[in-house]
Amino acid sequence: MRWKQGRRSSNIQDRRGTRVGRGMKLGGGTIVIALIAMLLFGENPFSILEQLGGGAAQQPASSPSQDGSDELADFVSVVLASTEDVWFEYFAQSGQRYPQPQLVLFSDAVQSACGFNSSATGPFYCPADQQVYLDLSFLAELRRLGAHGDFAFAYVIAHEVGHHVQTITGLSDEVQRLRAQSSQTVANQLSVLQELQADCYAGMWARRANDRERILEPGDVEEGLRAAASIGDDRLQRMSGRSVQPESFTHGSSEQRVHWFRTGLEHADAQACDTFGDVGLP
Repeated sequence: MRWKQGRRSSNIQDRRGTRVGRGMKLGGGTIVIALIAMLLFGENPFSILEQLGGGAAQQPASSPSQDGSDELADFVSVVLASTEDVWFEYFAQSGQRYPQPQLVLFSDAVQSACGFNSSATGPFYCPADQQVYLDLSFLAELRRLGAHGDFAFAYVIAHEVGHHVQTITGLSDEVQRLRAQSSQTVANQLSVLQELQADCYAGMWARRANDRERILEPGDVEEGLRAAASIGDDRLQRMSGRSVQPESFTHGSSEQRVHWFRTGLEHADAQACDTFGDVGLP
């Protein structure tokens, strides 16, 4: 993927230098006690906060430059900027404004408006604060699943930005309302349709970004398709030693994910990404 000459986004928050504890609430008095302990007794204030708060305080972690991920963070910034340009242009065509999301880089765990999440959650989008959250270590997980190459990672980022598009257009709220009124099986189906649409939006981004800046190199599309296939619910269930249970799917099968990513690539239009109309559910 040709990316190094691309524009860098200004919407990146780098929280990789912070470790976050679960559910910690600190008053001003608690913080004062910790600072006094540091000044008088040489105690580590973060240790005091942990003891008084019942959880791990936010504290410095390893420097991002020490784990060799700075170039990867730079790559993420370029991909995010590309999604900004593509979606800005698309919304502008109909006289609409595209509010850009923030992307938060974190390590190990993060606190968002949607709650506390560990790296095991994988990349996610939080509608409540309209931010994408990403631990760069997920790239290693993608490789373990058989998805190699920089464009595979770009597909993941573009998919999460697709959820932002669903949020600002009101679709996410509508899906959430319908899921709350539905059985678990139907709620899962609605979740699948929403995820497949985000896959289609990722394909749409890739096609339009390539038309704008010629970012794709030979093999990139195949990388994206392999990435979509590698994280299908059916494949993940098989890899975990479970039988395939379609009624429990929340993101879609490998075949579905590949189909909708390819649909976005081929048509490059949000109208073609109507996963809900295609299946016949509201």
